[in-house]
Amino acid sequence: MKHRIVVLGAGYAGSYAAGNLARRLSPADTEITVVNAVPDFVERLRLHQFAAGHEIETQKLADVFSGTGIRLRLARVTAVDPERQVVAVADADGGGELGYDTLLYALGSHVADHGVPGVAEHAFNVAARPSALRLREHLDALEERGEGGSVLVVGDGWTGIETATEFAEARPGLSVTLIARGELGARLSPGARGHLRQACDRLGITVLEHTSVEAVEAARVLCADGTALASDATVWTAGFAVGPIAAAGGLEVTENGQIVVDRTMRSVSHPNVYAAGDSVHAVGDNGLPLPMSCASAGYTGRQAMKAILGHLTGRDIPHTKLDFQGNHISLGRRDAILQMVDDQARPKPKYVGGRKAARIKLGILKMSLWTNAHPTFGLPKRKRHLAAAPDASAAVPHVPDASADKVIA
Repeated sequence: MKHRIVVLGAGYAGSYAAGNLARRLSPADTEITVVNAVPDFVERLRLHQFAAGHEIETQKLADVFSGTGIRLRLARVTAVDPERQVVAVADADGGGELGYDTLLYALGSHVADHGVPGVAEHAFNVAARPSALRLREHLDALEERGEGGSVLVVGDGWTGIETATEFAEARPGLSVTLIARGELGARLSPGARGHLRQACDRLGITVLEHTSVEAVEAARVLCADGTALASDATVWTAGFAVGPIAAAGGLEVTENGQIVVDRTMRSVSHPNVYAAGDSVHAVGDNGLPLPMSCASAGYTGRQAMKAILGHLTGRDIPHTKLDFQGNHISLGRRDAILQMVDDQARPKPKYVGGRKAARIKLGILKMSLWTNAHPTFGLPKRKRHLAAAPDASAAVPHVPDASADKVIA
């Protein structure tokens, strides 16, 4: 009987790991199934650009996995039972259960409301394509009515900064306000903070620092100091959270629901379960938890893939470097900040800004998209079987490990 590998989630971590497993494992011995709720690969790094009005290329997962031997199951994961080694899913046909021998959990994250009243009912977000599309359509409607409109972006993390600057540049008729809980760009070096402030001034963004939002209403937000700020669109970018599925299934998780793993991304409570991406609590080589990011998805996805290969083939499991090196923050399409960090995740004094940093950021976006659109890294078509339809069982021949590994940046 074939060894059944089930990958939950086809984001940056899941699609990368699944493709590499298909490239290295013999289809005579293994069967790989990827479960994803939507038919497209979601380029999450660019959803703020999509909401701002730019056209963003989408990749159909059926095309991405065509001919790789990977089975694609379009369904929503509703539960995981690691004792019985099954996953419950729901789809248009009602769903059912999928059995596995090895599970890779890469379901990612969603926007975190932190219990603030009104966020779910009244705020927009750019954490998923449907929500980004709703925001885009709402902004289009404001422009069609000739009202301009005011947009409040709540949260001054990288997502909030990128969203505010993108909106201000792409839709100059909007009045954009960025609400920061502390000092704007506090995790940047002094020079980079100055560059960020200049960018906000250039784009006409109002920045409210040391401001906490206590409630979101349909047409305003209420701040802790009693201030009420009018808003035609409130965009919530105050962090991300993972879903409750892993914890509900009995996997050992942290307080925020991330799966606790060893150095190889293997669950400490259930050894046939691995985790990658935002779903995993991975400790970097500096002793600090890796942040939720595309870069972390690349590191953890690669390590999980290597660990699964090692356990199935009996080979030694190499350790992938888990060294978060820095942040790349876009400030519209022609400006950006590249901020490198030291081994304790503190910003280094020097940074790269302006058009050069924007070109670097664009290169990262293109590389991450190519990586996930080519999950077997250019496996020659002559070595593929005929294109496999979703849920089909076509398989890709085994390819030796001689080809170089790549990491999502």
